[in-house]
Amino acid sequence: MTEEQRMQRELRSVRPRHDDPELPDDITADDLDRIARNELKTLTKDNAEAVGRHLAMAARVIDEDPELAHRHVMSAARRAGRIAVVRESLAITAYATGDFALALRELRTYRRISGSNAQLPLMVDSERGVGRPDRALELGRSVDRSTLPAGVQVALAIAMSGARLDLGETEAALSELEIAQLDPKTAFSYSSELFAAYAEVLEELGRTDEADLWNERASRADAALNGDVDETIEIVELDDEEFDEDEDDTHEESDEDEADNADTPDELETADLTITDTEDIASPDDESTDESESATDHAEGVDEDPETTPVD
Repeated sequence: MTEEQRMQRELRSVRPRHDDPELPDDITADDLDRIARNELKTLTKDNAEAVGRHLAMAARVIDEDPELAHRHVMSAARRAGRIAVVRESLAITAYATGDFALALRELRTYRRISGSNAQLPLMVDSERGVGRPDRALELGRSVDRSTLPAGVQVALAIAMSGARLDLGETEAALSELEIAQLDPKTAFSYSSELFAAYAEVLEELGRTDEADLWNERASRADAALNGDVDETIEIVELDDEEFDEDEDDTHEESDEDEADNADTPDELETADLTITDTEDIASPDDESTDESESATDHAEGVDEDPETTPVD
């Protein structure tokens, strides 16, 4: 059986009958990011537009209505089953609806088509979803983590920690999260989730005071990310003395000085945090710039994570 025949058979078995959900007039394939649109260029123009609209609509509604998002991706998959981003999106919406077996199967297909390990964390979590934490751990250990982008490393650590918890291995679950990105002084777009996961395991271990501290750090990082700043930001904790000095310097700055510094990124000061917009953010020790795409990522675009230097 050829690869194409196998994919067609897989798609037929997903759902025997399927009616395309309606698409609003304001949704177009241009709502996808450039990478996703490029993948669709192998299709005819009309088909690429139809597939792109369904993917973009899925990204729009997945948080509020994952079932509807899944139906839209099903429509895309029936038109473009050999496109990696389509199979990836099908896996993500299946996962969102709780169909972990389908998610796992589609993730394997995506991995086979693309050759990418970007969705390895979701594969590990899907193995957990079907009740196989041992296999989840084996899958997570099958790839050299240093080859993965920082965000994927974090997501994988969280999934692996969850599998350890499934097995009652709480100390090991904590160790899974003690990675380079668990840095309380510098937070990135993925840090709030990592901090919260670490706090949860500390709570399981009865280390309540430490758990409260990490929950506070998670809340502050999350608040920064949901504010009026770019998703890729750097959060640096300052000592109280340093913070007071910075505050005094700010009050003494003249309008002329502000004009001279017009090219410097704006800074927001809150509590003992300095939040600085940055364009180049990365893992503290990983310069990999591979991208992890998802249904939502393809609609909004995801910046790579080049190396960064902490703000003084």
